[in-house]
Amino acid sequence: MNSRENQLKAFDRLLTIMDELRAQCPWDKKQTMETLRHLTIEETYELGDAILDNDLEEVKKELGDVLLHIVFYSKIGSETKDFDIADVCNGISDKLIDRHPHIYGDVIVENEEDVKRNWENLKLKEGRSSVLEGVPKSLPALVKASRIQDKVAGVGFDWEEPSQVWEKVEEELAEFKHEVKNGNLNGMEDEFGDVMFSLVNYARFLKINPENALERTNKKFSKRFQYLESKAKSLNKDLKDMTLAEMDVFWEEAKRSQKM
Repeated sequence: MNSRENQLKAFDRLLTIMDELRAQCPWDKKQTMETLRHLTIEETYELGDAILDNDLEEVKKELGDVLLHIVFYSKIGSETKDFDIADVCNGISDKLIDRHPHIYGDVIVENEEDVKRNWENLKLKEGRSSVLEGVPKSLPALVKASRIQDKVAGVGFDWEEPSQVWEKVEEELAEFKHEVKNGNLNGMEDEFGDVMFSLVNYARFLKINPENALERTNKKFSKRFQYLESKAKSLNKDLKDMTLAEMDVFWEEAKRSQKM
């Protein structure tokens, strides 16, 4: 691994390249925070994909892309004299020190949950009126549900045992089934949301990240379906002309091949 000196040199090199690109490259010169925003979101999702695939070489590359965006925003901020990369680094450093009084102060914690509770309480003391202010409005709903539950649990609004949460899941499932039986679309959607919210909460108690779990299933399903498509193609068949029983044979083959 690189020494701290080499790490700092590498970061300085990136800052120098950013300065040069901003001054000389027609594309880089035109960019604003607004034009970069959607690209940053895309790069973040690509990093997430690499992490779930456990592709560390790709993780390294995607981290570079995300870091470039941080440096780019900081460069734009310096041009408007609002902030620069030093302000960004010092700001997060100051926050980390303030939020970790058990490391940089005299607060004593027993475990991870104590740390999370202190974190949320400190944010309230900093002027936030609600612990939920830190949850971005534009987060995907599944991620947002998980973050909301993390936040409120951090200030003690939580179940005591996983069994209590599962009882809530079953309660919400019963209410959802009732609305399905009645054929009430609005009621079904409302109760389905409650079921999902409760399942996300249960996943939290089991230390399962629901977003990661669902994305793993998405990837698994996609691989199996693509296997099915390739098998159909090799037989010169169109999927829409195959019976479910025929497709199920290849689906089971795909499942077995993924377990090998």
